[in-house]
Parts: sequence; C-alpha cells; structure tokens
Amino acid sequence: MDKGQLDAYEKIKSMQQHLNETQVDYWHAHSALDTWQFWIILILFFLLPLVSVLFFIDGKNKLLIGFYGFNIHVWFGYIDRIGSENGFWGYPYKIFPFIPGNVSLDAALVPILFMYVYQWTLKTNKNFYIYSIGLSVFLSFVFKPIINMHELFKLHKGINFLHLFMFYCIIFIFSKIITNIFLRLPLREKPKMDK
Repeated sequence: MDKGQLDAYEKIKSMQQHLNETQVDYWHAHSALDTWQFWIILILFFLLPLVSVLFFIDGKNKLLIGFYGFNIHVWFGYIDRIGSENGFWGYPYKIFPFIPGNVSLDAALVPILFMYVYQWTLKTNKNFYIYSIGLSVFLSFVFKPIINMHELFKLHKGINFLHLFMFYCIIFIFSKIITNIFLRLPLREKPKMDK
C-alpha cells in the first residue's frame, strides 16, 4: 500500500470511528431507554415478532420457511444499509446505536411477516406472489407511512413509498428464487465416516 492509499484508508477509518461515536452520543441523547419510541421499537418491532415465531412457525417446514426468512433478512439488511448510509432514508430511533439501519425491522418484523405469508401460501396452496405483493403494498403504503408520521422512519432525497414498494418486491422475489434454487439442488449422500 503506498502512502497516498494508506493516508486515505486511515482518513476513512477515522471518519467511521467518529461517525460511530456521534451515533452513540445521539442515541444516548435522543433514542435511549428513556424514550417511548425505544420501547415501541423494542417490543412491537423486535421482541413480539421474534417470540411469535416460537408459537406460529410450522414445525414441519420450519427450515424451509426459516431459510426463506433469512434470505429476506439478509437482502433487506443490505438494501436498508445502502439506503441509510447514502441518506435515502433514516431511523431517528434505534434499539442499538452501533448497528446501521434498523435491526428491529431488518432482523425481526419484516422477515417474519414475509415468512408468515410464505408459510400460509404453502399450507393453503395460494399464489405466493400475489400475497407477497399484498404484504409489500401494506408495508410500503400503510406501515411505513404510519411510522414515518410518528417520526420512527424518515425519507430523504426524493425517495418515496413507491420506491420502497419496488425494493420490497425485488427482495421477496430474489429471496424466493434463491430458496427455489436450494430446493432443487440434488440431495447427496452423507460421506461415511471412517472408524
């Protein structure tokens, strides 16, 4: 690494550290345990969805549904991080100040809602895509405007709820494609262990 590259690398690292410290300071001042927003996000968007999985996930298909949900979580997390870090949207209140985006939505509420739609369409033999589009409409044009109205979520730089709808659709379709690819992979025999 030459000196110019090393200096640029050190500058980026220093700026990231300063940003992290600023985010933690902001969280302590405006988003910590003493705000009602923290508790709404923790309970309704994080804990309640995670606990609901213990009671409502289909035991017979839990790995399939969990794999699909994990795909939603990963891709939604990437999209959310890109949007947050580029200033397209933001979350004034968070559970954890040091995690980009909003972990309660990325890791809990949104993936679990999509998991329930997937589970329901598997059980009832309904059209997965129609009901997933329906959930995307709900999340984009009902849920996000409500949390935006209560300042738990903010849109910036001309991004609107239609853009969010497109992101949800891309994410659930891509996650379904990946899940289908893994379902079609041939099963291999387990290698025999030498004794």
